[in-house]
Amino acid sequence: MRIFITVPSAACRQLISRQRPVARRRPASGLLCLVASGLLWGTGGLTGTLLSRAAGLSAISVAAGRLTVGGLLIVAFLTVTGRRWPAGRAAWTRIIAVALLAALYQGCYFTAVSLTSVPLATLVTIGTAPVIVLAAERAAGRKAGRLALAAAGLALAGLGLLVGLPAGFGESAVLASAGMAVLAAGGFAAITLTCARPVPGLDDLTVTGFGFTLGGGALIPLAACTGGLSFRPGLAAFGLLIALGIGPTAVAYTLYFRGLRTAAASTAALLSLLEPLTGAVLAAFILGERLSATGIAGAVILAAAVILTVRADRGHPAGGHGSGEMAVPADGGAGGSNGVDRVGGDDGGDAEPGAPRQRLAQDHQADDGGQDRVHAHEEPEVTGWHPAQRG
Repeated sequence: MRIFITVPSAACRQLISRQRPVARRRPASGLLCLVASGLLWGTGGLTGTLLSRAAGLSAISVAAGRLTVGGLLIVAFLTVTGRRWPAGRAAWTRIIAVALLAALYQGCYFTAVSLTSVPLATLVTIGTAPVIVLAAERAAGRKAGRLALAAAGLALAGLGLLVGLPAGFGESAVLASAGMAVLAAGGFAAITLTCARPVPGLDDLTVTGFGFTLGGGALIPLAACTGGLSFRPGLAAFGLLIALGIGPTAVAYTLYFRGLRTAAASTAALLSLLEPLTGAVLAAFILGERLSATGIAGAVILAAAVILTVRADRGHPAGGHGSGEMAVPADGGAGGSNGVDRVGGDDGGDAEPGAPRQRLAQDHQADDGGQDRVHAHEEPEVTGWHPAQRG
């Protein structure tokens, strides 16, 4: 009795090779957008400080102003250029979510600042956000690699050394400020995780424009109740307000949302640590604030953490986050010889290791008249594909 082994036809082998996903590195454009957004955010502290001095605004009023002005400038740009406004429930749901989360993040952060100081609020907010994102990704089944965890540890250590722990505040004030800062971190982490899944047909510029316009409007009543909305008009004040709305707000967040399309959410959250690093450098050069030896060591560690984060993300195969696309061989058949042509058991080896493929094919042709067959009850296995991967 002869045993016939079914060999997939050339067309079937080509189909299988086309379907096999091939790991590729993430595109560098997403990382560049995230780095640029972090650097632009670093200019926001300096610009906001100068605006507060020139216009006599409180911190929460500066936050409301930057969101509102940045959002309105984008909406005006979209209108002038003839871009369509968002339409559909999914688009407006995302915009409203971004608006509420932005208002939560900014409002809680500046409330934490008012309770204690900028260093403590910055340390807790920016240091906690990456931890929340990493925990959320782990809960979703996406474990961080060793480089990402090492970068997170370095970033937290560097941030602590750079910012430092302020003294002279009561225990209740510190606890209340830390609680508000954790809420702010949760808002920023939620924005990061939400915008890591883009809505089809809704671009990043539109999300930023309409979301921040609504978010700034939601902060205005809070600013009026806490610090007032008195604005001392002047050329410098108006220039600083527009600069704050454009660079660290409209452009920075648009780049951040665009980078989230291809980079992991944890990578984006860690690269946001460029904000205090850039702010410290600008404060030293422009405002004359000197960094201590501890602060310089923290800045160096933060820079090392950023470099490690970039390396970790570039080494991660695309498809796990962001767009979720998988690469396939361009020729469709080049990868067919690496295991797809094999027949036999589960180990991927040939059923008869000593028998040439030509002989198996000839024996098969002798029985079915030259027609290749694939058993109907047996589907070819596509190697490398996992149901958890997003399409």
